[in-house]
Amino acid sequence: MTGEPTFFEIGVADPERGRAFYGTLLGWTFEPGTSEGGGFAITTDGVPGGMHGGDAGASPYLFFRVDDLDAAVARVRDLGGTVEELGEGGGDSEETAARFGRFKLCRDDQGSPFGLHQPPK
Repeated sequence: MTGEPTFFEIGVADPERGRAFYGTLLGWTFEPGTSEGGGFAITTDGVPGGMHGGDAGASPYLFFRVDDLDAAVARVRDLGGTVEELGEGGGDSEETAARFGRFKLCRDDQGSPFGLHQPPK
């Protein structure tokens, strides 16, 4: 269903330390991710997630499902919002898209951050 939360992402300075902290605290399990910074895919009993390094003190990102990422990105811009690039290996690589889907970080017309996620086919 379009608009439902489908993925979350946590940025930390050190992904290994983040894995130990959140794994112990919340009981999540982790698999190596596809990011070049040594991130992880996170398995929970609910919404799946990811963790990436080199982003100390970052707020968690919440991604909302869309059926057509390109059309949704265009709509964000039409509505006065902005779209940010995720950086190298972040959301647009073929391996990431095949495994997790496609992602874009956005800000609404007031500057509040959110993400868009088109799940893999």
